[in-house]
Amino acid sequence: MPPVVLPTTTASTPPAEASDAKSVLEFSADELAGWCVARGQPRFRADQVRHWVFARRAVSFAEMHDLPAVFRAELESDLKLFAGRLVRHQTSRDGTEKLLLELHDAQQVECVLMREPDRRTVCISTQAGCAMGCVFCASGLLGLKRNLTTGEILEQVLRLDRLLPADERITNVVVMGIGEPLANLRSLLPALETLGGQHGLGLGARRITISTVGLPERIRELAALERPYRLAVSLHAPNDELRNELVPVNRNIGIQPILEAADEYFARTGRRVTYEYVLLGGVNDAPEHARQLAALLHNRTAHVNLIPMNAVSELPFYAPRSPHARRFAEILEQAGVAATIRKRKGADIDAACGQLRLEHARS
Repeated sequence: MPPVVLPTTTASTPPAEASDAKSVLEFSADELAGWCVARGQPRFRADQVRHWVFARRAVSFAEMHDLPAVFRAELESDLKLFAGRLVRHQTSRDGTEKLLLELHDAQQVECVLMREPDRRTVCISTQAGCAMGCVFCASGLLGLKRNLTTGEILEQVLRLDRLLPADERITNVVVMGIGEPLANLRSLLPALETLGGQHGLGLGARRITISTVGLPERIRELAALERPYRLAVSLHAPNDELRNELVPVNRNIGIQPILEAADEYFARTGRRVTYEYVLLGGVNDAPEHARQLAALLHNRTAHVNLIPMNAVSELPFYAPRSPHARRFAEILEQAGVAATIRKRKGADIDAACGQLRLEHARS
């Protein structure tokens, strides 16, 4: 099998800021403590700042009233809390909210807050654009621009967190927005550790789902950490011939190496792997496709998440009718493969990955 060629970007190092002010979210706990000490403050000031940012939902340094006034002024002068700019904020009839953020270099990313009776889930992006080329997805239609920094990833979570009332908290994070998360582990992993660490949001690894188109070596890299993140593999086809058409990067990978890497992930973490499968009417939703998918997964500890296509005006794909989706799920279940049909959220606010960004760019 030829090696997987990942997209070439300038994202191995954080992009330069447009001004001297750096986001406080780009600092690790130790780095922020060092920044405080360099300005004549004790190290514990960093803990106070992080507590205000993550736990108390501060929107400015000025409101951090237990910090000395002179130090608050230094923070306001030298750092930013949020480096991005809110461009669009949409709210669905079902309570889903979506933000379009513009970064310092005019790149735009999306993030989503989804409300369920027992949970508050946020979906975040890891790249500005995407290079995986999935033909049914709006995320890659404008190409890949760059990786996001750790601070830019965290900012999405914290902006969404501030949409919640005081008595509600984020319960789950899904890394399924714009971009290929495993192509940006360098920025993503520190962000996730921050969310779960001291003075973070208290989100353990079991409440975090990382999606991937299926990069075997990166899946193994993630598995080697032995952190119990949920892994979701975007499969979308039960054979290489069809997947090569729908997910062009598969031509350099193949389904079998992805399954083997996912098996290793399960063996090392004990976490059941989810296989995402976007149902495209008349393309990959036939009973024979379901039987082929069942044959791939029936001996694996796996779950299939069936996702009816969320229509994008620029693309020729559509969701199958509900009876077809239910029949697909029944075939999997009858073969012993757990399957669910994802409930659509935010359909009236361009909630599918990349839709709002694309619509805003086109306008």
